[in-house]
Amino acid sequence: MRRRAGLVLLAFAVFFAALSPLLRWYAFPRLAKVPPNQYQEVVLEAKPATLLDYTTLKAKEVEKVTIVQTLKGNVEESEKIERSAGRDVVVWDALSYIEGPDGKMVSEIPERYIFDAHTQAPVNATGEMVDGDPVRRTGIEFKWPFLTEKRDYEYFDAQSRTTAPIHYKGTRTFRGLEVYYFEQTIPWTKVPMPKKMPIEGVTAEQIAQTGMTRWYTTKRMFWVEPVTGAPVNGEEVHEEELRNAKKMGMSEDTVTAFSGHVKMREDYIVDTVDLVKSQRVLVLLLTSYLPWGFLGLGIGLLALALWLEARSRRPAATESSTVPESPPVPESPTAPESPASA
Repeated sequence: MRRRAGLVLLAFAVFFAALSPLLRWYAFPRLAKVPPNQYQEVVLEAKPATLLDYTTLKAKEVEKVTIVQTLKGNVEESEKIERSAGRDVVVWDALSYIEGPDGKMVSEIPERYIFDAHTQAPVNATGEMVDGDPVRRTGIEFKWPFLTEKRDYEYFDAQSRTTAPIHYKGTRTFRGLEVYYFEQTIPWTKVPMPKKMPIEGVTAEQIAQTGMTRWYTTKRMFWVEPVTGAPVNGEEVHEEELRNAKKMGMSEDTVTAFSGHVKMREDYIVDTVDLVKSQRVLVLLLTSYLPWGFLGLGIGLLALALWLEARSRRPAATESSTVPESPPVPESPTAPESPASA
C-alpha cells in the first residue's frame, strides 16, 4: 500500500515540476496581454507656464496649462487587423487635448497607435497616424513591455514623428513601488503645425505658406513599474517656439508658443499606482508565484514519495536480519546396558 502511494506521489511530483517551466515560459507569453477595450484618462498640468496669447500674439506667463490625455481601445479595428496580421493586436485611439487657464483649446492632437498585445512592439498597419499624418512607428509609445529590462528602449516621439532612444537611468522607489526611471531628450527639432489651430479660420496650411515654422524640444521622464511595464508617473520639460514669426505680423522673429514643466496631477498618480499594484499581482502569479510554488510542491512530493518507498522496504529487511536460527535438537542419551544382559 505504501509503495502504491509513493508511485502516485512521484507522478504528481513529476507533473508539478514539469508544469513550473511550462507556466513561466509557455503560458505566460501567451496569456499576458493588454486588453483591446482598455480606456484610460490622465490629466497633466504645467504650473506656471509660458503660453502664446493669440489675441496679442505675445507670450505671457499663465497660472497653469492643462493637458488631458485619453487612450481608448478600438476593438473593431483591432479585430480587423488581427485577421490579416495573424496575432493579437491592440489599437489605441489617443488624444492629447491642451487647454489654457481660461479653459479654451490651445491644441488638439489625435493619434492611432497599433501594437502587439503581448510584446507591445508596434504593428505597422493601415490607419497608424499622428494628427492625421500617416506614420510608421519603430519604437514603443505609452507603455513598456511586460517584465521591462534595465536597458535603453526605442521610444516614438509623436511631435517629431521620429524614434529615438529613451535611456534607463536607474532603479528608484516611487509610492512604495520599485520602478525603473527612463529619460529621453529631444533636441530642438522642426515639427508640423497642429491641424486644429486655436485661431478661428486659420489653418496649418495657411501658416506654412507664410514661412513661419514651429520648433520643439523636450526632456521626457518616466517612472515605469517593471513587472507590468506601466508608467506610474510621467513628466516633461517642454518648450515650443514659432520661428520666422514676423511673417505673421508678430513683433519678434522667435516667439515662445509654450514652455513649462508638465507633471501628472496628484489624483491621477494615486489612481494609476493603485491600478498598477493590482495588475502587478496577476503578472507575478504567472511569472513567479505559481512557477516557484509548483516547483517547490514537486520537490516536496518527490521527497515524500522517496520516504514512503524507504518505509515500504524497511520491515522486510529488518525481519530477515533479526529472526534467530532454531536451536539444534539434542540427541537422545543411550541407555546403559543391563548387567544381566552382560
